[in-house]
Amino acid sequence: METPGIPRILIADDQADVLEALQILLKNEGFVTEVVSSPRAVVEAVEKKAYDILLLDLNYARDTTSGGEGLELLSRLQSMDSSLPVVLMTAWGSIELAVEALQGGGRDFIQKPWDNDRLLGILRRHVEEGRTLREKKRHEKAAEWLMREIEEAREIQQRLLPAEMPRVKGCDIQATWKPANDVGGDYFDAIQLNPTRAAFCIADVAGKGLPAALLMSNTQATVRAFAHTTDSPADICMQLNRVVSENMSSGKFITMFYGVLDTARQRLRYTNAGHVPPILIRRTGSVHRLTEGGIVLGIFANASYDEGETVFEPGDRLLLFTDGITEAMTKGDEEFGIDRLTDLLITYRNSPPSQLQDAILQAVSEFTAQGFQDDATLMIISML
Repeated sequence: METPGIPRILIADDQADVLEALQILLKNEGFVTEVVSSPRAVVEAVEKKAYDILLLDLNYARDTTSGGEGLELLSRLQSMDSSLPVVLMTAWGSIELAVEALQGGGRDFIQKPWDNDRLLGILRRHVEEGRTLREKKRHEKAAEWLMREIEEAREIQQRLLPAEMPRVKGCDIQATWKPANDVGGDYFDAIQLNPTRAAFCIADVAGKGLPAALLMSNTQATVRAFAHTTDSPADICMQLNRVVSENMSSGKFITMFYGVLDTARQRLRYTNAGHVPPILIRRTGSVHRLTEGGIVLGIFANASYDEGETVFEPGDRLLLFTDGITEAMTKGDEEFGIDRLTDLLITYRNSPPSQLQDAILQAVSEFTAQGFQDDATLMIISML
C-alpha cells in the first residue's frame, strides 16, 4: 500500500544507466518510481495507473519508429490526462527543441547530464502544480455533476407542481412559484373534487435546496393521497402532521394552509397549520386574515387542529403566499411586509388576478432591488 502524498513518477528512457541513476536519486528523495523503455509502454502505463509526473526522453516524443506514436505521443498523453505534467530530457539541448517540447505539451525541459538540485526542484514544482490542477478539475467535475443533479431535481419538482389550475365553476384559481435557488421548499397545489368543489393548499418547508425540495415532494404526495378521503381540512392536517412527525428529522417542520372551497354553497373551510395567514378581501373592500388552525406540521405527532369556515361570495378574493414575499428585504434589512402586500391587494381588488400577481412580483423585486432571497409562492383565488 502506498503512502498518500508520496509522488509517483514514471520515467521513460532507453538507457539503462540513465534509468538506474534516476531511480536511485528519486527514491532517496521520496519518489515512487516506475520505468518504461518505449513510447508504447508509456501510453500503456498511463492508461493503467495515475502518476504525479512523467519524465520523458525527448527522443521518444520525436521517434517515428516505435509504435507509430512519433510526435503525436505528447498530444496523445494530453488527451488521456491533461493534468499529467510531462518534463522532457535530452542530451541535444537547443532553444528550438525546448520550444518544440513546450508547444507539444511538455511542462518543462531538462538537459542531460542534469544537475540534481535543478532536476529535483523542477519535478517537485510540477508535481505540486499537477496535483493542484487535478484537484481543481475534481472540484469542477463535482460542481458540474451537482449542477446536473440540481437541474434534474428542478425539472422533477416543476413536474410535481400542478401545470394548470383546476376549472371550478364560479371560481378562478391562479398560482406562481419562484424558487430562490434552483430547487426550493415552497409547495402549492389545487385539487378538483367535483365541478363546484376544490381543495387547495400552500406550504413552506423549513430550509432550502435539495433537502427542502425532497420534503416538499413527500408533502405533496401525502396531501394528494389524503385529499379524496376526507372533506375536513383539520383532518388532513392531523394526518399529514402524523406522517411528517414520524419521518422528519429533528428541527424540521412545515407550515401549511389547506382549504376546501364549495362554490355552490359559497363557503370556504380551512385549517392554518402555522402558515402566514392568507389575506381575504371582500368585494366591499374589507380585509380579513385566515388564522384558525394550529401549530406547524412535524413538531408534535399528536397535535390537534381547528377548522375555520367563512363565506366566500362573488367579488371576494383570497391571496395565499409564502414568507418569501413578505420577508423579502432591502440591503438595509427592511422587509416588504404585510402592509405593502395588503395595500396592493386593495389597489388591485377589481383587476384581473394575473394583473394582481404581476403587480406583487414587480413590487417586491423593485423593493429589494436584489431579487428574491427566499422561495416565493403566490396563489390567488377569486369568486366570480
